[in-house]
Amino acid sequence: MPQQSRYQNADFEALMNKVIQTLDDNQADRDLSLMVLGNVITHIFQTQVKPADRAAMAEKFAGVLVKSIKQ
Repeated sequence: MPQQSRYQNADFEALMNKVIQTLDDNQADRDLSLMVLGNVITHIFQTQVKPADRAAMAEKFAGVLVKSIKQ
C-alpha cells in the first residue's frame, strides 16, 4: 500500500520480504495467507490501538487497501 511513511524504505522492504518469505516457506496458499495476515492485523488493532480509535482506523486501513488494489 504505497503512501508516505515515516519508516525507511529499506526497513519496510526487509520486513515485508521476511513476512512474504515466511508465507512461502510454509507453502501458504492465498486463503491461508489472507487469513493469517488478517489475524495479524486484528491483533495489531487489539493490542496497539485504543478501543475508541479502532473502528475509524480499520475503516481507513480498509479504504487504503481497496484503493491499492485498484491501481
